[in-house]
Amino acid sequence: MVFMPAPLFAAVEAVRTHHPARASRTILLSPQGKRFDQDEAKRLAGYGRLILICGRYEGVDERVREHLVDEEISIGDYVLTGGEIPALVLIDSMTRLIPGALGNEDAARNDSFFDGRLDHPHYTRPADFRGYRVPDVLLSGDHARIAAWRRTQAVEVTKQKRPDLLQRERHGSGTIQEH
Repeated sequence: MVFMPAPLFAAVEAVRTHHPARASRTILLSPQGKRFDQDEAKRLAGYGRLILICGRYEGVDERVREHLVDEEISIGDYVLTGGEIPALVLIDSMTRLIPGALGNEDAARNDSFFDGRLDHPHYTRPADFRGYRVPDVLLSGDHARIAAWRRTQAVEVTKQKRPDLLQRERHGSGTIQEH
């Protein structure tokens, strides 16, 4: 199945006409698009409105891609039966960036990938579970030491699990600094 151009053009043009916004973007969710990541989420969250076009099976008529869409985005190097799940991924990741959406203004800034690294480990109570202890620094009440531990742990976790993120920093495309 390939979506015909007329209904898609009519739908997008109606939205643009009846609900004009200064900063809007029409995006086609497609395996051929630019790969979506946290930097893309930040960029897209800055638009006043996004119009997301989700193809199904074989996608959309090429004229939609060429003349209606501002850009194409992919959530990874694999194919799904439609663009609805990728659209949900975009919406959810951008919603986290809206001030107040998470209840704590700084919460998203501490997430993995926000500044080019993975997040630090998290712990809950009890402090000792089956002999597995929460690190003493987290129980110390010393907020400066806790913050330093979290930064160090984030770098260590990134080195172990996703060293490619640290390589990006060495080539100037990230914000993490190793200590």
